[in-house]
Amino acid sequence: MPRPDPALLDPGRYPFHCSIETRFGDIDVNQHINNVALVGLLEEGRVRFHRASGYHAAIAGMTSMVASIAVEFLGQGYFPDPIAMHVALSQLGNTSYTLHQLVTQQGRTVACARAVMVCMDGTGPVPLPPAFRAGAEAWMLAA
Repeated sequence: MPRPDPALLDPGRYPFHCSIETRFGDIDVNQHINNVALVGLLEEGRVRFHRASGYHAAIAGMTSMVASIAVEFLGQGYFPDPIAMHVALSQLGNTSYTLHQLVTQQGRTVACARAVMVCMDGTGPVPLPPAFRAGAEAWMLAA
């Protein structure tokens, strides 16, 4: 698989960022963060983004699901240093949106991911909430 667009590896393009602590249980026999654990850290980053962006509050009574996720593992991450998670919206559809995530640690690129999220109710996909759409521009990947 080809390396991602170099522009996606620039943390400055991502409006949301947070620090996530790594755990001893995240490492494998090679003493680096296991890829499965890293996918869990990406999930934690999405949850934190949803709370910060207002999406979590906007979907009250609904839910969302990951319809597609692609992860590029680009470097090693190590315990006990925290990772820096960078998240941005890149596309809004009618019922779905695309998130890009960049994981760095100590200034090194560890991974990047693209996730397509679908807004759902009990019957299936539903339009993205107007409250989320109204504030989405602030959370878009910078040019």
